[in-house]
Amino acid sequence: MRFKILTLNNISVAGLQNLPREYYEVASEIVHPDAILLRSHDLHDLEIPETLRAVARAGVGVNNVPVERLTERGIPVFNAPGANANAVKELVVAGMLLAARNICPAWAYVRALEGSAEDIKRAVEAGKKQFVGYELPRRVLGVVGLGAIGVEVANAALGLGMRVIGFDPGMTVERAWQLSASVEQATSLDDLLARCDMVSLHVPLNAKTRGLMSAERLGLMRQGGVLLNFSRAEIVDEKGLVEALGQDHLSNYVCDFPSPEIKDHPQVVALPHLGASTLEAEDNCAVMVVDNMREYLENGNIRHSVNFPQAVMPRAGSSRLTVANRNVPNMVGQVSTCLANSGLNILDMLNQSRGDVAYTLVDLDREVPEETYKQIASIDGVLAARVI
Repeated sequence: MRFKILTLNNISVAGLQNLPREYYEVASEIVHPDAILLRSHDLHDLEIPETLRAVARAGVGVNNVPVERLTERGIPVFNAPGANANAVKELVVAGMLLAARNICPAWAYVRALEGSAEDIKRAVEAGKKQFVGYELPRRVLGVVGLGAIGVEVANAALGLGMRVIGFDPGMTVERAWQLSASVEQATSLDDLLARCDMVSLHVPLNAKTRGLMSAERLGLMRQGGVLLNFSRAEIVDEKGLVEALGQDHLSNYVCDFPSPEIKDHPQVVALPHLGASTLEAEDNCAVMVVDNMREYLENGNIRHSVNFPQAVMPRAGSSRLTVANRNVPNMVGQVSTCLANSGLNILDMLNQSRGDVAYTLVDLDREVPEETYKQIASIDGVLAARVI
């Protein structure tokens, strides 16, 4: 079988080369794609093709993808958590240094100087006092969100001699193993904000985190504190932020998301969404999502999906059935009954769930008859079924 992959952005060659041409047709114009591969393209207004089986975003955030609509169709959405972590970590560290040493206003001051070499020298000596900063060792950094990026930021800050406090009620065991034991744990977000000189945000944008840094929470931060946001603009209440800066409660805001309200503010460093903009990060993200998308298309296995459970099982037998369904009772029983009525023997089975969605892999001793497949696909609650 030859799979058709629709690309909606320029995808790194490092990832595309993992799609062998004898099995994959890859193009920016495909009418009936099996999968969509993208970076920043907005899919919300796209009519979902009937043939679509997977969506893979070569990055972490999926705000440009209609995840709920795709879930209802039984279509997993893949992303690349951790693939750009080093790139973002380095930018966060750069942001801390920019704020601590007043580098941007100092640079702007120098660029505006006029006159002879002697005039500039005198102006430099006279003006440098207004840009006096501070050093990072012994300063306290709060890291909100301890996923792949947050963990790297926390560990890097420790290496700079900072004291680090972290908060993430949903931290995974995998990330806990990667986090230095020297990182202190806050009891709540409010507790963290009150104890830190700098706060770096590393949480996804969703209903719970939109406006997370409200005017009230910004008021909890230490006088003269620095807020760094390399997650999503909407996590911070911009109106409250401008007020906190204007009152000198916050000294600086460093972010990756310019807007008309903050881009020219003297206490704001707003970068043009550079977080994952390195050649290495683009390669890493592309390779990761392409490999996971390919594994799903060819074997039905799911790794790093934002809407489906992780489900990985080695192949056994001559045929594999995959079933995505609503997470309700007796779904596996109904599928098993259909298989048994067709005289099919189950060699191996894996069933996993995530919230309202469940996913099942079934390896069988022979090919699944078309009629049996149709029976399973028509079970009430089944979102999608596939025979591989």
